Amino acid sequence: MKFLLARPRFPTPARRWGYVLGAAAVGLAVHIWNDWSAGPRSGVPAAARGILAGRARLADGDSVTIAGVRLRLVGIDAPELAQTCGRDGRATACGEEARAHLEALIGGRPLDCAWERLDKYGRGLARCRAGSTDLGAAMVRDGWALAYGDHEAEEAEARRHRRGLWAGDFEPPEDFRRRERGD
Repeated sequence: MKFLLARPRFPTPARRWGYVLGAAAVGLAVHIWNDWSAGPRSGVPAAARGILAGRARLADGDSVTIAGVRLRLVGIDAPELAQTCGRDGRATACGEEARAHLEALIGGRPLDCAWERLDKYGRGLARCRAGSTDLGAAMVRDGWALAYGDHEAEEAEARRHRRGLWAGDFEPPEDFRRRERGD
């Protein structure tokens, strides 16, 4: 019982710092373990977060898939694939036209995509190039996508010259999606 009455080896403030540092180390270890064991929460492999290069499959005018990773072009919003627009008094399949225009810009070349961030739905947003062509800027400049936080100068040029969507009547893609969902 003598050991219960003995003075502690370290003064109380030092022991407190030991507890704080120990708790911080345990917290850090738990955080690292959770990140490692859960994998990427976005569904985008960690290897894709950076530069992703290769042949692309197109979903629509602003989404590409490279090596199984789906990316949206950052800073633009293209018509949905099923979306129609009006030109010269008739309906046109502007969603399909936007996809075809993106395909023409790519021209069968491999893409180099630089990962930027996740969107609010957890999808990867990236700047993609086919050769020296910035695909997002070109889609907006040619009038087949709207500026969505980037490329405002390109959109102003497309409007001024009535290119692509601006040559007729169209519903902004965001409004089209909202209407289709019934919001």
